[in-house]
This record gives sequence, structure tokens and C-alpha cells, in this order.
Amino acid sequence: MKIKIILATLMLFGITTTAQPPQEPHKPPTVEERLKKTNEILQKEMQLNTTQQTAVKKIFTNFFNTADKLHGNKPPSTATINPTIKAKMDNLIKERDEEVKKILTQEQYKKYEAAAKKLHPPKPTGQNEPPPPPPLQ
Repeated sequence: MKIKIILATLMLFGITTTAQPPQEPHKPPTVEERLKKTNEILQKEMQLNTTQQTAVKKIFTNFFNTADKLHGNKPPSTATINPTIKAKMDNLIKERDEEVKKILTQEQYKKYEAAAKKLHPPKPTGQNEPPPPPPLQ
């Protein structure tokens, strides 16, 4: 009787593990996908004219391509961030924003700064945050 229960448990476990399809690793969005999303957000928030759209698209294309090269064409690690790469990315973002500022009006740039927060993917929780304080006893 014990053998039948053990065999039934093993069979049930075997069925549930093989019933789940293997998960493919997450692919980061392509430059074109990121450009499309960026354009949608910026156009919605700022109503860019055609000249501004073209210039901003060129700036963001350059930004995304450079960022991909910096990360080695793989997404940034969620576990640890290389301080050197972070510093280079911060500089790259600053340069991008300075170029965008030259194209936009002051009012549009204020809207851009607010919209830029929507462009960044959400950070995984706990990343770059100090550990919580120990519990009080």
C-alpha cells in the first residue's frame, strides 16, 4: 500500500513538472521597439512638430545604440550594477537630455523631463538601495 502511494505521488510530480512548457529567457526590446514606445510617449505628452520628431528620433536612436554597446547587447544585470557602466550610462543620459533640450522649447522641455520618467523601465525592488535597518529589540 505504501508503495502505491509513493508511486502515485511520483507520477503526479512527474506529470506536473512535464506539463509546464520551458520558459525562454526574456529578450530585451529592440531599438525599433524602444523608439516606437519613446515616440508614442513623447508625442502624447509634448505634441512635437515634424522637425522635432525627426531630431528626437535621431538622438534616441544614437542613445539606444550606444547604450546597447555599453551593455554588450545584453540587458543590465538586476543583481549588481557595474559602477563604471553606471557612470557611463549617467553621462550618456545627460548628453542625450542636453541634445533634446536644444531642440525643444522651455515649456516642452519641462514636459519632457516629466515624460522621461515614463521612459525608464521600473527598477527591480532592492536594486541600489541600502539594506533595511535591523529590527528594534
